[in-house]
Amino acid sequence: MEKQLSLSFDNTAIAFEAKTDHALKKANFLFSNIGKPWLVKFGSVMTPIAFKLRLPIKGIIKNTIFSQFCGGESLEEAATTALQLGNYHVGVVLDYGVEAMEGEDSYDAAVPEFIRAIQYAATRPDIPFIAIKVTGFARFELLEKVHRKETLTTAEQEEYIRVRGRVRAIAEAGAKHNVAILIDAEESWIQGPVDELTDEMMALFNKDKVIIYNTFQMYCHDRYAFLQVSLAKAQEKGYLLGAKLVRGAYMEKENKRAAENNYPTPIQPSKAATDKDYDAAVKFCIDNLDKLAIFIGTHNENSCMLAAHMLDQKGIPHNHSHVSFSQLLGMSDNITFNLAHAGYNVTKYLPYGPVKDVMPYLLRRAQENTSIAGQMGRELGLIRKEMKRRGLN
Repeated sequence: MEKQLSLSFDNTAIAFEAKTDHALKKANFLFSNIGKPWLVKFGSVMTPIAFKLRLPIKGIIKNTIFSQFCGGESLEEAATTALQLGNYHVGVVLDYGVEAMEGEDSYDAAVPEFIRAIQYAATRPDIPFIAIKVTGFARFELLEKVHRKETLTTAEQEEYIRVRGRVRAIAEAGAKHNVAILIDAEESWIQGPVDELTDEMMALFNKDKVIIYNTFQMYCHDRYAFLQVSLAKAQEKGYLLGAKLVRGAYMEKENKRAAENNYPTPIQPSKAATDKDYDAAVKFCIDNLDKLAIFIGTHNENSCMLAAHMLDQKGIPHNHSHVSFSQLLGMSDNITFNLAHAGYNVTKYLPYGPVKDVMPYLLRRAQENTSIAGQMGRELGLIRKEMKRRGLN
């Protein structure tokens, strides 16, 4: 119990131990500006135009927002970042951050890129996870049709078989090399086939250990119940469940579509309802660690502290193989590094890819940050507290 009582997310000396004075000042500058919605909106509009006009903005982006939130432009650069984090007992989730290019050739070409990342991760103890999105291997409209349970044409059936083959090739590589695969959640109107494909891969590869994880977005009001159903299904079919818990990423889009198409929104009625389901899901998973593995993907300090306390109360080792915490690179270092310091399994989500191709990811990150009430203030407050501690202006 001693160890747990000393866990604090306010310890900035530990939170920023990996940051030089220069990096800390840079983070202060970045978060001061990223909190301004007008600036983010301007950047979202102007950046794609600047790339189209071939203006020399790559260097500016790479040295600011890219270096804060991304691991590098290539797998090799990302590996260097992973090594630096590994020095502080922080692992990484490799996330090839290039947004899906349309077309069968692009979908086929993405598979070897992920398998190469898996093979590389297998050589490194500090890269336990790879993240994938099914929309990186499948046409959105096809997934919509499968979700609606409409009859597919012969060509579409063949197309969907290829989608399944791509996902299976990656899952198989993960199992072969003992690298876990996190399958991201998608929009609610294509989530059905994503869940089905993930369940299928879990049934194949999660027999003795958890290789495949499904993602449960708790800002959807039905996902806590779906988590319980998923565990019952895994038990019945004889495999272990992998459960990545997140709050969610498509709230505005979901509400807008529901209003436009006149159906009830899948989104929770309030943030409090989301928090309640998230914490209930954390408790449910920790109560069932013999049957599942949990990946706690959140920047919420209360949820992380709840999970840490539960492990201690139950006498479960901090580094239990079925429990992982994770935050995005460049954010919530106070949670990540303090958990790592206390001996918990914790990772950073590490997107990588060419600057131009990763821009949609980065702009989404900036937009999300401006809409998270209090998040920027918290980040800035901690950075400035550490700058003061170090005697920096």
